[in-house]
Amino acid sequence: MEESGYESVLCVKPDVHVYRIPPRATNRGYRAAEWQLDQPSWSGRLRITAKGQMAYIKLEDRTSGELFAQAPVDQFPGTAVESVTDSSRYFVIRIEDGNGRRAFIGIGFGDRGDAFDFNVALQDHFKWVKQQCEFAKQAQNPDQGPKLDLGFKEGQTIKLNIAVGLGTSVGGAPVPWPQPKPATADIWGDFTKSTGSTSSQTQPGTGWVQF
Repeated sequence: MEESGYESVLCVKPDVHVYRIPPRATNRGYRAAEWQLDQPSWSGRLRITAKGQMAYIKLEDRTSGELFAQAPVDQFPGTAVESVTDSSRYFVIRIEDGNGRRAFIGIGFGDRGDAFDFNVALQDHFKWVKQQCEFAKQAQNPDQGPKLDLGFKEGQTIKLNIAVGLGTSVGGAPVPWPQPKPATADIWGDFTKSTGSTSSQTQPGTGWVQF
């Protein structure tokens, strides 16, 4: 992914403390209790900025904004930023002066909420970097994405309902269109037939037919 020239601000914390830390003798991790927490070497403002894939932790003067130290971060978690083993408010960062010189210093926040925001800002940035890399790979290799399988699987059948009309041949034999049944002459029966001796005879003077 190409490096963007635009620098965005991810996080700003107005109160951060910097500590000189002893060299780590083993791989057990850093412990803030070994620092002189009541005697910070410097205090000021912290800003996290992003430029392309890179993030930068900048320690600046609260009033003038003058840069005290900067830590480029190319991945997180990683060696550029490490949490301590005994507190959630302190971290070890690797600062660089731009001339190839590097040093590890401790930073700490007075509030756990500020330390949480610091952590989340870095996590979100590198989550975005990972997504952008995946999108770029998919754009370069579109054929490697998931494909829609429209083929029939073994044993799969399909059923079609087709109306058969006059002249349509099924199995080689013509099938005529079904013919309607002839209607009966009188669905109500024959009223002229007598079911009794006087059922169909007209009574004198009435003009009505008896059923």
